[in-house]
Amino acid sequence: MATSFDLFGTLVAVDRPADPAAAVGDELRDRGVAVPDDWAAAYAETHVEAPAGAEVPLPAHVSAALRSRGVDAPANAPRRAVVAAFDPAVRTRPGAVAAVTAAADRGPVGLLSNCSVPELVARTLIRSDLDRGAFDATVSSVACGWRKPHPEAFETLAGHLAVDAASLVHVGDDPATDGGVADVGGRFVDVTEAGLDAVADALRRGESLGDLSEDGPCP
Repeated sequence: MATSFDLFGTLVAVDRPADPAAAVGDELRDRGVAVPDDWAAAYAETHVEAPAGAEVPLPAHVSAALRSRGVDAPANAPRRAVVAAFDPAVRTRPGAVAAVTAAADRGPVGLLSNCSVPELVARTLIRSDLDRGAFDATVSSVACGWRKPHPEAFETLAGHLAVDAASLVHVGDDPATDGGVADVGGRFVDVTEAGLDAVADALRRGESLGDLSEDGPCP
């Protein structure tokens, strides 16, 4: 059985900036960028047109927002500012380690995360209690270019795991995004209903996670 996990809100909790625009603006100023007076408005606007479901890396958005106000940021200042603004304090959720470990004993395990910030997924895993080696593949939307629930996100992960996307059982906390696995024939397990401890227990007993899935039992 191939199991995939969402990261943020499912396996870990992180402290996010209360005001992302202000946090990024502060980091830009620290790097010598002349942040426009209406930065909050510029940050909130759409500057990069992308297909539905595609991920726009946050540094690209920030660079475009600055250019829209006539500001050219030096070198890779937008990327460094974004990475610093979202530098995470990480708390591993109860049951997360046990669930991933139990899944690894049953078959390939993947991580699939919506994240527009470069390096954030890797930094989060390093600062968590999770064993990075337990994941056979890690895919973020900023790396693959597609956000859940777009089928391409799940197909990309399945390709890295060398399995059919329809065989994925995806464990997450958001039916609107993680539930997109059903569109490729896979199964969604909602941890807000089942809980990670229940996922771990079912895996240890050799039971199908389909019984925890809102889409019914796995074949």
